[in-house]
Amino acid sequence: MIANIKCMIIDDNELDRLVLHHHIKQYKNIEVVASFDSAEKAIPFLDFPVDLLFIEANLPQMSGVEYRKLAHKIPACIFVSSHPEFAIQAFELDTLDFIKKPFKPERFHYSMQKLSDFFEMKEKCESFDALFGENSIKIKEGGNIHQIKISNILYLEALKDYTRIITSEKRHCILDSIGNLLHKTSFRSFVRIHKSYAVPRHLIRSKNTHEVELVHQIKLPIGRTFKENLDFFNPNPNL
Repeated sequence: MIANIKCMIIDDNELDRLVLHHHIKQYKNIEVVASFDSAEKAIPFLDFPVDLLFIEANLPQMSGVEYRKLAHKIPACIFVSSHPEFAIQAFELDTLDFIKKPFKPERFHYSMQKLSDFFEMKEKCESFDALFGENSIKIKEGGNIHQIKISNILYLEALKDYTRIITSEKRHCILDSIGNLLHKTSFRSFVRIHKSYAVPRHLIRSKNTHEVELVHQIKLPIGRTFKENLDFFNPNPNL
């Protein structure tokens, strides 16, 4: 993880802000540089150099989801909320995690591990090249070159301007958006199921209203605006 993470907290409940401060203090590389009881008060700080945003989803007047849409420059956002009904909307944005209040220390630590992984992958993407073939992709990470068969990719995960490529053996990260990748011929067998995820059609094993299940019992969320992309998987009652 980067040496010094600058963090902003937005929550209209003073006690919840204090609880977050308490847990954040245990991580020496995270510094709280701003704390607000409303999203409106944080608007003047949209261009402030912040790496991490903790925010309540259900705020009066401007909601946490609405603020996140404005604060898209902040790399990592973690919603901490007692309103899980906002989770689907939150994950359709650039959201790293959604923690339901009240939370246990172990749950917060898990979120910090995800944060560490996010920044680690982001740093690794600084120097690489990717060459696309019809059936494979060659990724240069540092001094190593990895050749990945497209058929071995389990799913793609968006990380803002980067895309994480997940296989059963390793995770790779490339400097290209998931949208750009899906326009390449190599990925014509993939379908976008969420703002953050795309999967190979042939790996889908089942789906319900909110998620798909792939091979290896991998479950990924379905975004509301991407539901129609999965119409091809609907069973035909006439068969």
